[in-house]
Amino acid sequence: MPKGNQMAKLFPEFDHLHFRYLKQNRRATGNPDAGAWTEFLERTGIAWTVLYPTAGLAVGRIMAPDWAVIACRAYNSWLYEKFLTKNPRLKGVGLIPFQDVDAAIVELRRVVKELGMLGGMLPSNGEAIQGHFGNKYYWPLYEEAEKLGCCLAVHVGALHHMGMDQFTTYYPVHALGHPFSLMIQASAMIGHGVFDRFPKLRVGFLEGGATWVPFMMDRRDRSYHDGHVQMDVNGNRLGGPAPGEKASDYFKTQLREGRIFVGFDCDDDGLNTAVAKGGRQSFLFGSDFPHEVFDAAKCRHEIDELLSRDDLTQEDKEAVLGGNAMKFYRPGM
Repeated sequence: MPKGNQMAKLFPEFDHLHFRYLKQNRRATGNPDAGAWTEFLERTGIAWTVLYPTAGLAVGRIMAPDWAVIACRAYNSWLYEKFLTKNPRLKGVGLIPFQDVDAAIVELRRVVKELGMLGGMLPSNGEAIQGHFGNKYYWPLYEEAEKLGCCLAVHVGALHHMGMDQFTTYYPVHALGHPFSLMIQASAMIGHGVFDRFPKLRVGFLEGGATWVPFMMDRRDRSYHDGHVQMDVNGNRLGGPAPGEKASDYFKTQLREGRIFVGFDCDDDGLNTAVAKGGRQSFLFGSDFPHEVFDAAKCRHEIDELLSRDDLTQEDKEAVLGGNAMKFYRPGM
């Protein structure tokens, strides 16, 4: 099983502008082990955390299915051995080799039933994705997640081939690529009937902030016209808004009924707008430690700033800082 910096060797495609930015700008947190993560939880007052990868976020760039299976299995076994067995407050989601759906189902079943993980992670972008995650090719994986009762997390990964590959500065790539890649996958799954076909499926769209939600609601209403039957290019009927229902209201239904969750950053100034339009029940706090939140002090400061906001109710704050995570991850199952 890989150790520490050997993870990057499993995912060589990750050495792009994002990785160089992190290496140049992050303080010396290194690769926190289970002990460092436990200290982070103690100093921030966070009860438990769900660990996501760094180099593994580039899993969408692995084109060879057999290599993807090996890399994901190795990462998942490493995560279990080095972190999850050390402290029950450290929980995980597995990397899923979606390049081979049959193998992805087997690995999702392994990480949930054998390794005790809470679900699986899919990248928001990457050449290996078969078009988009609304594609029926992936539906057997969603069926398995529904049977297992686990979550799936679409997490921002590599940001290649989004029209910004020639940018020579990173921050606009980060600013646009994170929410836009999530909006594309959320729109693909909503627009192609995934949540109608799998009403018990829970999918989180993570690390793109909260404010893409009201933006996407406005754009969906601008583009959707009532009375137009939702059909694909082959004439197949798709799920979607009912007659007389606005596209934004259909989206709200998925949020309200616990099918779609959205990760946000604590310094997200538009969180109140997103909560007002989408409802408090779907937004999830994420620290992003040790990436952009470099230490416990900064994370705790951001939490305290959110708690002091007067544009969110106490019920809003309790939901977004903890209650919604319980509903999405269901750690007690």
